[in-house]
Amino acid sequence: MDNPHPTHRQQEILDALRRAGGSLRVQRMASELDVSEETVRRNLKGLADAGLVEKMHGGARLAEAGGEGDFQHRLRIAAGAKQRIAQHVAGMIPNGGSVFLDVGSTTSYIADALRDHTELLVVTNSISVAYKLATRGGNRIYMAGGALRAHDGGAFGAEALAFAGNFKTDLAVLSTAGITAKDGFMLFDLEEANFSRAIIKGAARRIVAADSSKFGRAAPITVCDPSLIDTLVTDATPPDDLVAAAAGWGTDIEVART
Repeated sequence: MDNPHPTHRQQEILDALRRAGGSLRVQRMASELDVSEETVRRNLKGLADAGLVEKMHGGARLAEAGGEGDFQHRLRIAAGAKQRIAQHVAGMIPNGGSVFLDVGSTTSYIADALRDHTELLVVTNSISVAYKLATRGGNRIYMAGGALRAHDGGAFGAEALAFAGNFKTDLAVLSTAGITAKDGFMLFDLEEANFSRAIIKGAARRIVAADSSKFGRAAPITVCDPSLIDTLVTDATPPDDLVAAAAGWGTDIEVART
């Protein structure tokens, strides 16, 4: 099920889980939020259907506990929304264009959506993106060097940062773990943030591709000054505070439709 974004009560539950380090018993959540245990269970079901929490006996834990979780798990969360975003972003990239795609799950779907494009120059630190596009349509693929991370097949570190400095691309398509009106685009991982900053410097146009579950979700590391992001492509109109913030940043919002 694709959930546009959590309800107010569901967001309260997510916030309580994060404050507790990722997991809580139903009884404790009900006590903290001053609601019935049945209300908690009903909202947990919706959050579990959306892939945001995992139910356990007597309680629940965040699907992204300890970060964002395994890459294959992230691919399954809001898959339909990510596919719509991917088709929209692919329509923004012309044949023969140059583009950077990062290691996010949404950008993996974008690589799928680009399979019929031709003569692309693709710069990436994602083995998934490189594999999907390397042998198609006369593309040229440049893959960052360095050790690949086990959980997402991403290359990071000093070698990857040096690699990023070689390129000037038409577009950079970046992922985010959360977007807030106060802090903008955020990630859980400092290496990912550093790599995104390096790529942003060399891109003529910067796009963040993020499904609406990221709205209002905080993470510990800001990617960049949000005014550096030209366009947010998402699957639903953001809440009013984010719409107003994006207008202040000068960031266009494009909603991918079916």
